[in-house]
Amino acid sequence: MDDDTTQGESDAANRARLAQLRQEHQDLDDAIHALETQPKVDQLQIARLKKKKLVLRDQIAKLEDRLMPDIIA
Repeated sequence: MDDDTTQGESDAANRARLAQLRQEHQDLDDAIHALETQPKVDQLQIARLKKKKLVLRDQIAKLEDRLMPDIIA
């Protein structure tokens, strides 16, 4: 295998993982919104979901950085 094929497969895997993380991030956002609209709000659960959402955001940012080519201006 040459490096281009390996890199292409790696990029494809990273893009798939990125899509999965973005979906999880959106799902958490929806869950948080649903919890906040309930009459009895569980602040601890909301805080935990928001923390998990931040961790996902960091993972998304790292993957996006890996997929973006380095441009030297």
